[in-house]
Amino acid sequence: MDEFLQTTLNDPFVRKIAAAVIGMIVINLIVRFFQGLISSRVESRDMRYGIRRGLTFFGYLAAILLIIGIFSNQLSSISVALGVAGVGIAFALQEVIVSIAGWIALSLGQFYTIGDRVQLGGIKGDVIDISILRTTIMEMGEWVKGDQYNGRIVRIANSFVFKEPVYNYSADFPFVWDEITIPIKYGSDHNLARQIISRVASDSVGEYVENARNQWAVMTRKYAVENAVVEPMVFLTANDNWMEFTLRYVVDFGKRRGTKDLLFTQILDAIAQTDGKVSMASATIHLVEAPTLDIRLRKE
Repeated sequence: MDEFLQTTLNDPFVRKIAAAVIGMIVINLIVRFFQGLISSRVESRDMRYGIRRGLTFFGYLAAILLIIGIFSNQLSSISVALGVAGVGIAFALQEVIVSIAGWIALSLGQFYTIGDRVQLGGIKGDVIDISILRTTIMEMGEWVKGDQYNGRIVRIANSFVFKEPVYNYSADFPFVWDEITIPIKYGSDHNLARQIISRVASDSVGEYVENARNQWAVMTRKYAVENAVVEPMVFLTANDNWMEFTLRYVVDFGKRRGTKDLLFTQILDAIAQTDGKVSMASATIHLVEAPTLDIRLRKE
């Protein structure tokens, strides 16, 4: 047994394997040390994340160069074995290979980046991490209404970018168009109602207009897209039950629900101050009393 162990330890190939393992452990410890140092010293979230991902990449690169340097003499014989096994490995790990290709596409193609709000295959949320194989998303929706976190973290294979559409809410244009509808009772002053809605929209979301206009100008120079109206607009539709006003406006992609709450609150407060000139409508069901039935039986 001692002779076998001594023979094994004296084998140059075994020594190279041991050196490669020890070298990768040392590289991993160095990368983790600097990542911990960066986490405690850098306050900017984006810069901290970028440096950590860069250290991880250089750690992988250093490990690959270390292995190539150690086994440089055996590369010719190893390449033959890898060539034989390559077809089987490629078939067994095709999802992994496509995920790595997806990571490269994400790095070069600007599909999305950390902090973007995306929708991938029906899963909506904010991107919190992009690794070589998976994208990690803090999910929104499901049992929670509105664009708010539900607490679930979802990891999606990067191969997804080649299979399904990628919806990005915040990449080149960090605003979205949103709408609310306000039903107004027939007989109300519709001109006054329009003035109220327009004024509230200008006060509540007018701050986004200038920035959105500048961002959209960049979009028109970058893409073949026509100019768009970013100012709040009010549309009126008359249906069988009430007058329906629709307010269309641009809003920061992360503030949709809070903005809706602010708009509805201020519109309701303004309508309440019109002394009945403008009234909100609601579905009304009118029950008609059934006529009295007079039933008489004749005795034969």
